[in-house]
Amino acid sequence: MLDPQARALIDLMIQKGVPPTHTLTPAQARQFYLDRRTFTQPDPPVMHEVRSLQAGGVATRLYRPADGVLPVMVYFHGGGWTIGDLDSHDVLCRQLAQASGCAVVSVDYRLGPEHRFPAAVDDCVAATRWVQAHAAALNVDATRLAVGGDSAGGNLAAVVCIALREAGATLPAFQLLIYPATDMRAVAPSHQTNGQGYLLTSDSIAYYRGHYIADEAQWSDWRASPLLAHSHAGLPPALVITAGYDPLRDEGLQYADALSAAGVTAQYVCFERQIHGFFTMGRVLDEANTAIALCGAALRRALIR
Repeated sequence: MLDPQARALIDLMIQKGVPPTHTLTPAQARQFYLDRRTFTQPDPPVMHEVRSLQAGGVATRLYRPADGVLPVMVYFHGGGWTIGDLDSHDVLCRQLAQASGCAVVSVDYRLGPEHRFPAAVDDCVAATRWVQAHAAALNVDATRLAVGGDSAGGNLAAVVCIALREAGATLPAFQLLIYPATDMRAVAPSHQTNGQGYLLTSDSIAYYRGHYIADEAQWSDWRASPLLAHSHAGLPPALVITAGYDPLRDEGLQYADALSAAGVTAQYVCFERQIHGFFTMGRVLDEANTAIALCGAALRRALIR
């Protein structure tokens, strides 16, 4: 069954007449996404330091939960490559930093439709390389660097790992993929079974994809669909998390399976009763906080020594 708290949230949104994302302009959708934070997100945890940075020409925000040289996760926010920013995921980045004991660098990559594919990929690769190169100045350990993201951000985290492997560059030590989009063709069975009624709908997926990718032929580019990469061998260990009532559930599982089949250490956890986006809803969904604690533990195991 659907988690009762998730059911209550969906029912409330229907009762309040909340407009579906695909009926809004990108500017309206971005503002609505920010406005909704106060209802669904917990209070922001206090950090030792929060600082704005320019990383490879990309705006970022550094979160440090403690002093000293820390492991670091470069984090890419969700929002369908169209909405979301440093503020929409401020609380989540603080929670992940607090839960893991790692610094977090949140990346404000360019969004569609103003900046289409592969602009977001280019920004995320550039920001990751910059953090690797400037680790000493940031008081973080480049040998204990992870990438992570939710939804579109999970897609970008997976793509960054493949891009760095293809370039022969230093790979992250870990990848945290939270309900990632991995196949732009949207052909996995969960797109049918979960395509309506659970916040993220097939209509919204088409809306986001249309703003991000102008040419359907690019759907098969691994920089858009990391599941379709020629190989998944040699990529960093991963934790892939999905939600049972999410259109993206099956392609997240498929990506975890592809990593495992290629010999990559990959763990997969599905929160069977949850909906897409639940990680940022810890004020109203208890399982969000459970999931963040799980991610924190995984990051500690992978990076803290």
